Amino acid sequence: MTNFKVVRWIGMVVFVFVSFTVLAQPYRVLTANDFRGVPNSYNGEVVAYTNCSIDFRYVAHRQRNYYSLNFNIQLTMNSDKSWLDRRQVTSPAMLAEILKHEQGHYIIAYMEQQELLRAVTKTVFYADYQSQASAIFNRIDAKYKQLNHDYDEDTQHMINRPQQQSWDAYFKKRLETAPPADEGR
Repeated sequence: MTNFKVVRWIGMVVFVFVSFTVLAQPYRVLTANDFRGVPNSYNGEVVAYTNCSIDFRYVAHRQRNYYSLNFNIQLTMNSDKSWLDRRQVTSPAMLAEILKHEQGHYIIAYMEQQELLRAVTKTVFYADYQSQASAIFNRIDAKYKQLNHDYDEDTQHMINRPQQQSWDAYFKKRLETAPPADEGR
């Protein structure tokens, strides 16, 4: 039995059978109570920070002429590392805007988890399954790190309201049209 784990971002050819389990927090809407960390000082430029992580693990079992991989890909909203500077929040409407923006960061992490799940269920793994699984994780993680960066740049951390509305529409559509994580199994 082989255990392999990647947190945050994981002589003969043999066929690998893939299965997976998900024990992650289900998709949810964030609230102010999800931000329990201590605010960092950015000279008042940043009002909130959302910290999510993806735990990418699998266990491989050798069978006759193939391996069976059981994947566990968890998304976690790290409430103790996520923070909201409540001193800068001046109204319920402002809090709602902040939470909506931070929800976007959570949605990006959720989309990454879902894409990882779809990718591993559609991949045929061979003897080099460790490097294949790691390459899948690294490729998808890099894509969503860039998306997260683009989100903050485009919205100017929610200050650019038209761009924020555009991203909100994008997220809504992605959530509505996303294929199930186990598609293709």
